[in-house]
Amino acid sequence: MRPSRVVITSYQVGFGDCFLLSFEYTTEKRHVLIDFGSTGLPDGIPKNQLDLIANNIAERTKDQRLAVVATHRHKDHISGFTTKKLRPSSGKTIADLKPELVLQPWTEDPKLAVDAKGPLPPGFPLAAHHVSSLAAMQQAAGAILSEVKRVRYLSPSLRQELSFTGENNLANLEAVKNLMTMSAAREYAKAGDKTALEDLLPGVKVDILGPPSIEQAETITKQRSRDQDEFWHLMAHAAASLGPTRAQKVAPLFPGFTVERSGAQFPIDARWIVSQARRLRSDQMLRLVRILDNVLNNTSLILLFRCGPKSLLFPGDAQIENWSYALSQATVREKLKKVDLYKVGHHGSLNATPKSLWDLFDQKSDEDGPDRLQTLMSTMAHKHGNEERRTEVPRQTLVQALDRQSALFTTQSLKENELFHETSFDLS
Repeated sequence: MRPSRVVITSYQVGFGDCFLLSFEYTTEKRHVLIDFGSTGLPDGIPKNQLDLIANNIAERTKDQRLAVVATHRHKDHISGFTTKKLRPSSGKTIADLKPELVLQPWTEDPKLAVDAKGPLPPGFPLAAHHVSSLAAMQQAAGAILSEVKRVRYLSPSLRQELSFTGENNLANLEAVKNLMTMSAAREYAKAGDKTALEDLLPGVKVDILGPPSIEQAETITKQRSRDQDEFWHLMAHAAASLGPTRAQKVAPLFPGFTVERSGAQFPIDARWIVSQARRLRSDQMLRLVRILDNVLNNTSLILLFRCGPKSLLFPGDAQIENWSYALSQATVREKLKKVDLYKVGHHGSLNATPKSLWDLFDQKSDEDGPDRLQTLMSTMAHKHGNEERRTEVPRQTLVQALDRQSALFTTQSLKENELFHETSFDLS
């Protein structure tokens, strides 16, 4: 028994991910929902968009077999699973479908959520310490988000980035609780683990390529700031070094001079240090939320579905530290060469599609054809990152490569009245 066709539905969630994989067998369909979350919707999209999406998923999967995958706990991947106590909600709609399995990364295993209140006792598992550290960091993100709402001296762009990153890194407890209880069968997986998804999907091989456990790769707990061979934004840095690409603007003579604002009386000899202190505090807050953002992305599941002649790669928001473990294995690299569909990592961010991964895909091509690599990107511009720092998402150097060498679909191309886009493959 094997499926004859698979349909991948990409939902319009703005800045977030929501994909439904529907495998068609002779007498039935079986489904896998990969992520369901958003941190912002485009203009013109109704505020109840997640409810509309949940209802559409319910229509497609009612009385059929379903599994749910939550690649990691960022809001833009799981907020759609949130419940509202006794009121209707997108999370309740999905839970009422009674999925047979919920698959999450090993960092979500509640058995590891140990609150360390002192020095680690002998034999204390390193993995549990890592998970408790994530919980503490999420509390810090909440505190920073409260601070952002309180202070007045932040620039609009910095306030937006701090607010987005802080909110996205909150614990999303209602969604987490719903994922823990919506199915009797739950798996918390690491790289190399077997999954019951293969039992649900006869004829489909499911490889879990990431995240590695700390025992498999300690680098998962660290974040590389730069890598000349991997980060797309360094390509732009190199181009910029050849000369200016825009008209030069005259900078103010004393940019750090702070004038009196809102009635505050700053001594004249303190006006420079005031701006320095504010900038230092802002930089510290931004650095903290970015650290957590990167660490949580590195807990993301990387799933490779191999069915008949086709391979579908869904890496969530996996960053380079997560990818490095998978790419270090020759057997994994051989499988990745054959990928037919790639869900673009982290909404098109700078270090979620390493060049060494992109270079592996054999089906990249500058010309259209039936076997050309298909790429799917769920994203929204001007929501995350900063163009001046070349950290914007989606990263334009990456988007240009995707558009040139693959058949790229981005949810940014959906019209206001379009809820989803479908991509299909014949598996016979």
